Amino acid sequence: MLRRYLTAVLLLFAAPASAQTNIDLGGISADPNAPVEVTADNLNVDQETGSAVFSGNVVIGQGDLRLSAPQVQVTYSDATGDITRLQASGGVTFATPTEAAEAAEADYDLVAGTLTMTGDVLLTQGASALSAERMVVNLDTGTAQMTGRVRTVFRQDGNN
Repeated sequence: MLRRYLTAVLLLFAAPASAQTNIDLGGISADPNAPVEVTADNLNVDQETGSAVFSGNVVIGQGDLRLSAPQVQVTYSDATGDITRLQASGGVTFATPTEAAEAAEADYDLVAGTLTMTGDVLLTQGASALSAERMVVNLDTGTAQMTGRVRTVFRQDGNN
């Protein structure tokens, strides 16, 4: 785990602060076939656009992944009726058992297997943290790319 952080640090120091960096997020992965459970205070459905807007204390779970936000728009496939995209806004938290990410907005594309977080992104892994303006996570591989004023803080817990 420390080796992964050191690799990210070397990448960060080797490039200008406004450049991008790729990191390995071993704990952030998803099973796109797992059921998606949504809880919220309110739900508005628009049959014409094939979307639904959940608002108020929205919590979405899929396997070990949890996404919470004040509002989430859910888009469904015309052909199958399956959820294809979740767009969260108003301050978003995305968490797994080992990692968490916060941002102003998030776009979870279930078909592509990507999570794009924008606006003051903060990723925490144990005692370490990475921040940027944008983060795109490939949920199939657990890798991410952070862009826009990337900053990091690494802390050792004494066991590494």
